[in-house]
Amino acid sequence: MNRVWLIIIPLIAGYLLDLIFGDPRKIPHPVVGFGNMIYWAERHFNRGRFRKWKGAIVALLFPLLVGMAGWGITTGTLAIGDWCFCIVASVFVFYGLANHSLIQEGKEVIDTLKKQGVEAGRRRLSWIVGRDTSELSSREVYTAVLETMAENLSDGVVAPLFYYALGGFPAMMAYKMVNTLDSMIGYKDERYRQFGCLAARLDDVLNYIPARLTALFMALVAYRPGLFRFIARYCYMHASPNSGFPESAMAGILDCRFGGAHVYPGLLVEKPYIGDNDREISYADFRIAVRVNHRVTLFTVVSIVAVYLCVFIK
Repeated sequence: MNRVWLIIIPLIAGYLLDLIFGDPRKIPHPVVGFGNMIYWAERHFNRGRFRKWKGAIVALLFPLLVGMAGWGITTGTLAIGDWCFCIVASVFVFYGLANHSLIQEGKEVIDTLKKQGVEAGRRRLSWIVGRDTSELSSREVYTAVLETMAENLSDGVVAPLFYYALGGFPAMMAYKMVNTLDSMIGYKDERYRQFGCLAARLDDVLNYIPARLTALFMALVAYRPGLFRFIARYCYMHASPNSGFPESAMAGILDCRFGGAHVYPGLLVEKPYIGDNDREISYADFRIAVRVNHRVTLFTVVSIVAVYLCVFIK
C-alpha cells in the first residue's frame, strides 16, 4: 500500500468515528491516562525547591514519552501489516479528535440551563471550563459555551489534525499530552505558577499556527462581509496569544461580544471585549456555532487529504 494512504485512511476513518460516536465514556481513553500521569507528577513534584525546573522536566518528558510510545506502536503494527496499522491509527485519530464531544458538552450545558434553570446550568458549565461559574447569569452561561466551542475548535480539532498531518498519530498524541498538561497545570495562581510555567508556554507555541488556521477556516466556511477585518481588529484582544483568533472569528460570525471579567481559581482575569454588539445570546447562536464547528472539521480533513494527494501521489 502506498504510504500516503496510511495517513489518509486512518484520518478519514477516525473523523467518521468521531462524527458518529464522540469520545467513548465507557472504554479507556489515552487522555484519561495522560491526566493520571500529570496528577501523579504534580502531587509528587510540585512542592519544595526547584518547582519550575521540575515542572519543565515533566512538560518536556511526558510528550516525548508519548511520542516515542506512538512510534513504537507504529513500528509494531506495520510489522504485522498495513491493515493492522490502519485500524490502530484510526482509533488514535478517533481518540485525538473532540468535535463531537465538544458540541455534545455544549448542548448538555444549554439543555440543562433551559430545563433546570440557571443554577443547574452554572454547575454543568463548570464541567467544561476552568473559570468560576457560580455567579454567571443565563446570558453569561450561553456566552461561555460559545467561547469554549470556539477556543476548543482549535485545541481539540484543528491543532490535533495539524500535528497528525505533520507526524501521524504519534505527533497528534504528543500534542494532546501538551494540551492536557496546560489544562491541568498551566495556571497563573500560586499553586501552579512555577510548576506549570513551561507547560503553558509550550502549549502557546504549539497552538500558534493552528489557532490562526482555525480563524481562517472559520472565516472561509462562514464568510460574511467585514469578517476578516473584524478578526484582524479583535484577534489580540485576549489574555492568550492564541485564543483570541478563533474567539474573534466566532464573535464576528455571530455578531456578538465575548470577553470581560472571568474568575479563575484564586485569580480575577480582566479580559478585553471581543466585539461591540452586546446583545442577547440565544439557542439559534449555538446552532450556528455547531454548523461552523462541523464545517471547519470537515474542511480541515479534506484539506489534509488534498495536500497529501497533490504532493505525494505522482
